[in-house]
Amino acid sequence: MKILDCTLRDGGYYTNWDFDKQLVETYFTAINNLPIEYLEVGYRSPKLSGYYGEYFYCPDFVLAKIASLTNKKLVIILDEKDVREDVVEELLNPCLGIITMVRIAIDPNNLMRAIALAKKVKAMGFELGFNVMYMSKWKKLPEFLSNLKHVDGLADYFYMVDSYGGVYPEDVKEIFALVRAQMATKIGFHGHNNLELALINTLTAIECGVDMVDATVTGMGRGAGNLKTELLLTALNQRNNLEVDFNSLSSVTDAFTELQKEYEWGTNLPYMVSGANSLPQKDVMDWVGKRYYSYNSIIRALSNQSKGIQDNEILNEYHPSEIFKKALIVGGGDSVREHIDGIKNYLSLNPNMVIIHSSSRNVSYLNECDNKQFHCLAGNEGHRLEKVFNSVPKNRIAILPPFPRTMGTYIPVNFKSSSFQLSEINVTEIYKNSITALVLQLTKEMNVEELIFCGYDGYNGEITQHKLELFNENEYLFKNFSKNNFSLKSFTPTKYKSLQQESVYSELYK
Repeated sequence: MKILDCTLRDGGYYTNWDFDKQLVETYFTAINNLPIEYLEVGYRSPKLSGYYGEYFYCPDFVLAKIASLTNKKLVIILDEKDVREDVVEELLNPCLGIITMVRIAIDPNNLMRAIALAKKVKAMGFELGFNVMYMSKWKKLPEFLSNLKHVDGLADYFYMVDSYGGVYPEDVKEIFALVRAQMATKIGFHGHNNLELALINTLTAIECGVDMVDATVTGMGRGAGNLKTELLLTALNQRNNLEVDFNSLSSVTDAFTELQKEYEWGTNLPYMVSGANSLPQKDVMDWVGKRYYSYNSIIRALSNQSKGIQDNEILNEYHPSEIFKKALIVGGGDSVREHIDGIKNYLSLNPNMVIIHSSSRNVSYLNECDNKQFHCLAGNEGHRLEKVFNSVPKNRIAILPPFPRTMGTYIPVNFKSSSFQLSEINVTEIYKNSITALVLQLTKEMNVEELIFCGYDGYNGEITQHKLELFNENEYLFKNFSKNNFSLKSFTPTKYKSLQQESVYSELYK
């Protein structure tokens, strides 16, 4: 039984396939001293739109550098959905003499198409691996199982990939038996760790007789990640007396543990739910990275997916019965608290002005205002708003995005009879799930002419990637919306350049 470490390939889903050069050297130096036979170092891919780093394309100079750093057998992977037969030689010719094995990532529904691609790869002299995804669904794919006989004599390894991280040891045994009944090809196993079963599933696969298993340092990999290389080696050292240089293992584990503090890979409740229900990790990985998506909203979205429904609730559409010339848009920034007296005085001079909350953070400061107030609910705002009111608020309306909502629907208890959805978001072509887009659409529906913002502060000092994304989203939406001759002002200090900076205090002489 052989071990393949695929840290640089699978871990690239967090770093966009760029790794610090010193980290890479530490990785290869340590792995050279460990009982790991194969290293999968990245993808080879035709040009795709968007940015992907060096270990996604593995250009010639990267392959040469890797070859100079390690004594292990090297592996690259092709994603079958992106690679056609006519580009195989162009992609793989530079790999000859450097790469030992080429693995192909395959959707089981595309097995026969992948076989044609695999024949081109095998003809070039590489060892060949089939990484077939979604093994938890194979039992319901009889045509796929019957076609496995075509893999014999072509692939050197056929991998069972637990893409969702949701199989149990008994599933591993059953699926291994199904595959073995169809082919004599060597079998491998790649386990994900959504339910923290990657180790026991891998050990079960070894007991079944698989010939190769995958792992990554600290479990670094897409979504919840994979079996930890250090855990597998430690277990095999104890169970099978596998000789392990623990000093080398510690050095590479420590290096990637530092990186883990930045990217926070590993399982959590949403990944557990997605794994248990065989749901894709791509969406979860994106949602977990958004600070305005709570675990509640992610679990609700996953629940809807598992039931095969678009959304769990549909609401009446909101059609304004009143026209408001001015709207005060209240965000979640500290400037609302700092300038609340000025804001309240301004509102008292403008009783016909509508208040639109894009965040529940500052709602309580304006509870005594007589102005009509709207609460835009996206992400986790429904749960947050529920904590603000102990009774049904007067003169309040909750507004939600159009049906169906990506994260499902949650209506605060106190707003059950006063919640509506918009019919569409047409103020922008992108960022339609943004709460700011929802706010701007609502003002358009109300025919508001002047939008005045408070609490859209921006961020001071060094900001996280998540905050930077949110800031850039808002900046784009403001700039795009103002093109239509809408007046966008901020009455509290802001870093948004698309908001015209004015002062609430300058309006209090009237």
